[in-house]
Amino acid sequence: MSAIASFMAGRGHLIIGSDRLFDRNIVHPLYAVLEKKGITIVPHDGSGMDKSIDLAVFSTAVEVTQPEVTKARDLGIPVKTRPGYLSDIASEFKTIAVAGTSGKSTIAGMLAFVMHQLGLEPNYIGGGRVKPFKSPSNAGNSLNGNSNLMVIEACESDDSITHYYPASSIIANLDLDHHAIEKTSVMFETFGSNTREIVVINSDDANLMRCRFDKAVTFSVKTSSQYRAKVIEYQPFRTVFSLHGTDFILSLPGQYNLYNALPCIALLSEMGIPLNDIAQILPSFSGLDRRFDIHLDTGKHLVIDDYAHNPHKISSLMGFMKTFRHRVCYIFQPHGFGPTRFMKQEYIEVFARNLREEDHLILLPIYDAGGTALRDISSEDLSYAIEGAGKSVEVLHERQALLDRINEWDTYVVFGARDETLADYAKEIALRVKGLNK
Repeated sequence: MSAIASFMAGRGHLIIGSDRLFDRNIVHPLYAVLEKKGITIVPHDGSGMDKSIDLAVFSTAVEVTQPEVTKARDLGIPVKTRPGYLSDIASEFKTIAVAGTSGKSTIAGMLAFVMHQLGLEPNYIGGGRVKPFKSPSNAGNSLNGNSNLMVIEACESDDSITHYYPASSIIANLDLDHHAIEKTSVMFETFGSNTREIVVINSDDANLMRCRFDKAVTFSVKTSSQYRAKVIEYQPFRTVFSLHGTDFILSLPGQYNLYNALPCIALLSEMGIPLNDIAQILPSFSGLDRRFDIHLDTGKHLVIDDYAHNPHKISSLMGFMKTFRHRVCYIFQPHGFGPTRFMKQEYIEVFARNLREEDHLILLPIYDAGGTALRDISSEDLSYAIEGAGKSVEVLHERQALLDRINEWDTYVVFGARDETLADYAKEIALRVKGLNK
C-alpha cells in the first residue's frame, strides 16, 4: 500500500491514507517518509474520509467492517482493492510482473535497480525496500521513471495474480506459502497465459515445471536451461558465477540469491541488453531491507536480520548458514495466526530438518497485527513438536530476556515477516554482542 501511495504521489496525485499500525506508533519511520513525500496520514477510524476523495483503495487484509470501508461506501466513494488498483496502474505501462512463492521482492527490486542503472528509467512498485532507492522521501519500494516500462511484484496471496496482464513476467518458484501448491500452480498457469510476450521460469523447480507455460524462457543452476549459471563459487557474503561466457559478481550470498539474479539477467538479455552491460552493474546492487542484513560481523560474532517467513525461505536461509557458521541461535517470529495455522506442520518439519545438535531455536510469540484474526494457535504449539523431534528450542515471551544472556552464542539470526521491530531487535542484539568485545 505504501509503495502504491508513494508512486501515485510521485505522479502528482493528492494522497491521504491510514494504517492501524500508525495509530499505535506515530514515530514509525515509514510515517515520516510518507509525510515527506507529501502524503497525509489520518487516523484509522474513518474521520479522514469525506466526499472530496475520488477513490478509496484498501488492502485485502482490511476487514469490510473497518470504519473507513463502511464510510466510503456510505459516501458513494468508488472503492478498489490494492491488487485491483495495482492492475489498473500496470495496464498503463509495458509491465514486467514478478511472481513466485519466494524471492519475488528481491527479484523485482534487483530488476528495477539494474534497469535504472542502465538508463532505462523504469517505474517500479514493489513489496520490499530497495536500499539504493531509499531517501528521506522514498521508503525504497517505489520509483517514478520517465519511460513506459514498469516493474511490479505480483503476489498470489489474495488470488489476485490472475488479474494481471503484463507484457513479460517472471515466475521464480512454486512452493507452499499462502495456499496449497496445487491451487497456486493453477493461478501461476493463468498468470502465464495472461502474459503477452515471455514468461521467465526456473527449470530447477519441479513444481513449476509441472505447470504449462507457452512462452517460457528458462533459467537454472542444476538442470539444462537457456540461462544456466556455471562455474559457481558461493562465498560467505557474495556469489561469483559465469553465464554464456560472461563472468558475474553478485554482492548477495547463497544459492537462493543466485536464483534471484538469474531471471533478471535472462529477462534483460531477452530485451536485448548485452550480458557484459548487466555484469558491470550487478555487483553494485546491495539488496533489500531485511534480506540478510548484517548488523555485526567481527569474524567471531555475527548478527543477521532476514525476512524469511515461509518454510521454503527458512530452509534456504538455514541451509546457507550451515555452510559457514557453527552453533547458530535462530530467533523466529511467526508472522500471523492464519499463516502459522496453515503451515504449522511444514514449520515443524523445516526446523526439525535444519537444526543441528549444536544449534538453538528461539520462537517469539506470533505477530499480532490486530483485526479479527482467530487466535487459536501459539508458538508453544510449534515448540512442543520441534522439541519432540529432539531439537533445542524455547519460546521467549520477553525479548529482553535474551539480551540478558547474550554471551551464550556467537551467531544470531533474527527472521520473520511483517513486524518492523524485528530489525530493531537485531540491531539491539548486535550492540549487546559488540559490547562483549570491548
